[in-house]
Amino acid sequence: MNKTIIIQASSKSTGNTNKVINYLNSNESFDFVDLKTKNIGVFEYDFSNAGDDFIPLMEEIINNYDTLVFATPVYWYTMSATLKTFFDRLSDLLKYKKDLGRQLRGKNMAMISNSGANDRRNGFEMPFIESAKYLGMNYLGSAHAWFTEDGNDIHVEAKLKIDTLRKVLTQ
Repeated sequence: MNKTIIIQASSKSTGNTNKVINYLNSNESFDFVDLKTKNIGVFEYDFSNAGDDFIPLMEEIINNYDTLVFATPVYWYTMSATLKTFFDRLSDLLKYKKDLGRQLRGKNMAMISNSGANDRRNGFEMPFIESAKYLGMNYLGSAHAWFTEDGNDIHVEAKLKIDTLRKVLTQ
């Protein structure tokens, strides 16, 4: 199995993050999930959110995919709140569902971000790199997309970066 899933974490299901995903997945090689359509609560130390969509989603992802690509807009210089909540919930896999969490070891992680300009700050990628290390995953890299002045299309330079990431994901 060498399957990839793109995990969209945006406040707008059909916004610019989705445009970037559609470009990355133009050959429809990857599966896709939109976290906005899931009921995923914040991390709770007593695991009181255990009945929401997080654990079933992670069971599906871990059992069916080797590579996870996180897609997020840049909000206030960092990942979206939707994705931060998802990352916080990975703690469930370290305490409450350890056997499931251990199955992330050896899987791959990548990230794609986007904003209105080529302005992603240094350090943005660090939570992805360090989380992959902590979970025993292989970090494959990232691409940042931005849009033309009129906001209607992904900038040519960004498309080249996305194309490079696509090649890494399909090897």
